[in-house]
Amino acid sequence: MAEASPDAAVVRAAKRREDSELAAVRPTSFSDFIGQAEVVRNLKVMIAAAKERGDALEHLLFSGPPGLGKTTLAHLIAREMDMGITSSCGPLMERPGDIVAILSSLPRGRVFFLDEAHRLPRNVEETLYGALEDFKVDIVTGVGPGARTITLPLQQFTLIGATTRTGLLSAPLRDRFGALFHLEFYEPGDLAAIIARAAGVLGVGVSEEAMLHLAAHSRGTPRIALRLLRRMRDFAQVAHEARITQALCIESLASLGIGELGLDRMDRAILEAIISRFGGGPVGLDTLSAVFHEERDVLSEVHEPYLLKLGLLMRTPRGRVATGRAYEYLGLPAPAGPQAAALFEE
Repeated sequence: MAEASPDAAVVRAAKRREDSELAAVRPTSFSDFIGQAEVVRNLKVMIAAAKERGDALEHLLFSGPPGLGKTTLAHLIAREMDMGITSSCGPLMERPGDIVAILSSLPRGRVFFLDEAHRLPRNVEETLYGALEDFKVDIVTGVGPGARTITLPLQQFTLIGATTRTGLLSAPLRDRFGALFHLEFYEPGDLAAIIARAAGVLGVGVSEEAMLHLAAHSRGTPRIALRLLRRMRDFAQVAHEARITQALCIESLASLGIGELGLDRMDRAILEAIISRFGGGPVGLDTLSAVFHEERDVLSEVHEPYLLKLGLLMRTPRGRVATGRAYEYLGLPAPAGPQAAALFEE
């Protein structure tokens, strides 16, 4: 076997270091978890009640844009329940046997975290129905007249599903979760607190102004806030700065193409394309996907939610439409006539 090149070894080492840092800053208890106060409050009640009864926790579904803490909450729940966690992802479950193999190996009370639950194939999803309700699965052996069904009992477990597209989950699957929680974008104050905690864990000096500046440019998302903190650390190190300052953040974010409100180059390109190429919209998601040679899921799950939150974009039955605020943000003249009134509606 050929030896890995020095460059490949450096990349792997950097990836291991980054993974280690991410694990270090991940909260280890609900007291360390910042934000999503209502969700955490309800989870604490459910966990306390389940532990008092000696039962496994009910199945839970977390929804919301990427990076808001769905995976972190799943790990915290497993820790609070004093149980381990087994993780997988919807696209990896190609056949019913894949998920049966996992479920049959789970000890009692185990948390099974299933990310991207909306991407489960339908035949795999149907296998889950009996497992979630009755803790058993039916396995068909043989073919034709000799086929028979064997019922395999399972230990009680807790499924925690995570999805960025709740609407793609079938109603039968959604109905089998005991509680559904939607995670919201974070407020700048919570993001600043997350940055402060992470900076302390990583041993990075950051001024209060810099924390607030990063928080305002993190798109309401902790994962992005932590990513920006690490990039600012790089810029500070190369500039031989003792700590991250607001001035350094302003200059460094500009170098990364991150502008006002945290919009990146792609966000701005989407708005500019809708306005300049398609007259402000409506334009279909498939068309935008073709224009940017980007997967439609990336556009709808990564870029759209924040643009919608800021009121820069509207979804309509006919497609996406740039709002009056989008014209203002880009410094472009808004259209006159009947279309203008609709653009500036609140």
